[in-house]
Amino acid sequence: FFFQAEDGIRDCLLSRGLGDVYKRQVIGGGLLGLEAAGALQGLGVACTVVQSSDRLMSAQLDLSGGNTLRRLIEARGIRVRTGSITTRIESDDDSRVSGVVLRDGTRESADLVIFTVGVRPRDELARAAGLQVHERQGVVIDDGCQTSDPRVLAIGEVANYAGVCVGLVAPGYAMAEVAASRLLGVEASFPGYDLSTKLKLNGVDVASFGDAFATTPGALDVVYTDPVAGVYKKLVLSDDAKTLLGGVLVGDASAYGSLRPLVGGPLGGDPAAYLIPSNGVAAPTGELPDTALVCSCNSVTAGVIRHAVGSEGCRDVAAVKTCTRAGAACGSCVPMITSIVGAELAKSGATLSTALCEHFDFSRRQLFDAVRVSGLRTFSAVIERFGTGRGCDICKPALASILSTLVGAHVLDGENATLQDTNDHVMANLQKDGSYSVVPRIPGGEITPEGLLVIGQVAKDFGLYTKITGGQRIDMFGARLEQLPDIWKRLVDAGFESGHAYGKSLRTVKSCVGSTWCRYGVQDAVGMAVHVELRYRGLRSPHKIKLGVSGCARECAEARGKDVGIIATEAGWNMYVGGNGGFTPRHAVLLAEGLNDEQLLTAIDRFLMYYIFTADRLQRTAPWFQGLDGGIEELRAVIFDDSIGICADLDAAMATHVADYEDEWKATLEDPEKLRRFASFVNAPTTPDPSLAYTAERGQPRPATREERADSRVLIAGTTLEVRR
Repeated sequence: FFFQAEDGIRDCLLSRGLGDVYKRQVIGGGLLGLEAAGALQGLGVACTVVQSSDRLMSAQLDLSGGNTLRRLIEARGIRVRTGSITTRIESDDDSRVSGVVLRDGTRESADLVIFTVGVRPRDELARAAGLQVHERQGVVIDDGCQTSDPRVLAIGEVANYAGVCVGLVAPGYAMAEVAASRLLGVEASFPGYDLSTKLKLNGVDVASFGDAFATTPGALDVVYTDPVAGVYKKLVLSDDAKTLLGGVLVGDASAYGSLRPLVGGPLGGDPAAYLIPSNGVAAPTGELPDTALVCSCNSVTAGVIRHAVGSEGCRDVAAVKTCTRAGAACGSCVPMITSIVGAELAKSGATLSTALCEHFDFSRRQLFDAVRVSGLRTFSAVIERFGTGRGCDICKPALASILSTLVGAHVLDGENATLQDTNDHVMANLQKDGSYSVVPRIPGGEITPEGLLVIGQVAKDFGLYTKITGGQRIDMFGARLEQLPDIWKRLVDAGFESGHAYGKSLRTVKSCVGSTWCRYGVQDAVGMAVHVELRYRGLRSPHKIKLGVSGCARECAEARGKDVGIIATEAGWNMYVGGNGGFTPRHAVLLAEGLNDEQLLTAIDRFLMYYIFTADRLQRTAPWFQGLDGGIEELRAVIFDDSIGICADLDAAMATHVADYEDEWKATLEDPEKLRRFASFVNAPTTPDPSLAYTAERGQPRPATREERADSRVLIAGTTLEVRR
């Protein structure tokens, strides 16, 4: 059974009847092996990764980096065996796999074995045609992507260049450009493989670039490691410590975008500034040489971007993307592209446009100030005075958020309803099959047994899949559009409120049990978390906001990975800001320590409102904070010293929000006009969407696969409730 993604693993388990599992073995601890193990874990399956070398990801990481990755992977419940070679697969009397035997004689039980063998070139056609094929497979090519027959070109993972076949997208694109140039009669040469990579494995950031193993003669290593936080960073420098040759980043790869383009050129500052957490002060940046590769996915250099700005007339990042394809793939290089475009425009006396969209010349921050000062209360009034046209999918949701903060109207009141994103439009999260999820608020993760019973009964009656979220809430999946009001009616009657999982707003306040139960706790973490969540519930913002409250320095609530982190000490509360998980995880930075309850709430009020007042559209607190010129010191001055005279406005705005809060779903249930939108078909409001199909897995419904839909034994559109007359 072959697979290329998590769905393939799921299909394999189902087709082999392995729903109730025993043990799984993943042979291979490289990229594919760890992705396969992560996919199994995501399906609720325990597994062991067996790696022949002495470390995970041995092609990308050195020994210390591999060991750090191993600790992080094992902390997520995946067992790892390194230095182990599988010599035999054993089967039972029914010819089903029963275990694997390792070279040291150890036997591991298994009912499923996954081999992650990597890329294997399909070179049969080349062999049949008499082309030269490498002894380790792959069609041999030269610098011009020509095979042993000059009339035949080979590119991608089938091509063997310098004895190596690589299945990465960036080298494939580079080869394609060489081949296209050759076909047009233009001389071009393949520069060789760039094996730099940045990815997230089971929630762990990993990056490797350049000469990561310091093979260059005289190379120097600069290393930073934090075993407690699970972070390992290494830069490889030339023998004079001036030129960056490569590096390894595990646990925190946030510096990859800045470091990768500098390979082969001067580092431009103290190496430690790129490695050691810096309390919000950015690492030094110098101008990249034209040869520096900025977008490795599409092989775009800094020089090409500069040419697009200077000679092709590109005046913003979007135009550069269209012209050069830089940033059009994974997007991790967009911040660097933005920096280059801004610098090039500045040289010509121009500035990088900060316009929100084609309908507003204002940035999101400028538009927020304009609406706040003018007192306008509707989108139509704002665009008539400050913009042009009718608006778009960029400015409408952005203004909806601004108006929600400043005016406080319901998201579905009047023309507000036409401004909302897909999720806000029905106050639920749209799922991939067209159904919706329902997430009631559970402040601080604290819930009564009666509340649990209500949620369980609702999920059972409506045939919903239930899962505990990372934010200590219960998510119910598979609700049809027309079911949402009935589901929320029962939840609201039981005392629940909207959890705003669908909005750019406060999501959750995660907490440990604190001093109430834990013998290590020094403050009431749950009480503070509940108080904080009820204070900021419904607060609309440029992006989602998450908080955490830990009752002691052991940090069980992971508060330093949140937009606002609160950690209890004997002297009071320590407040951290600017952390987040996601694609680019960041640790929060200490803003203040030893705060009492009142001081803490005032500081949070001002931090959140200052962020809402000044951040860009869809900007989390972490990049917003990183963009402050003065870093943490500037933020402290604004919040505690009122250095820019804005604290009174911030306090007033938060006081208005707290006083005017109204549960959106409760208000919707009381308004027949709002309820009219909750129908799958306007002309048949009681008819369910026939495209929704489910099957059972681990005792719960889940969306049926394409193959399962062909089988008539699937549940269409979920459970139907009995109607009593």
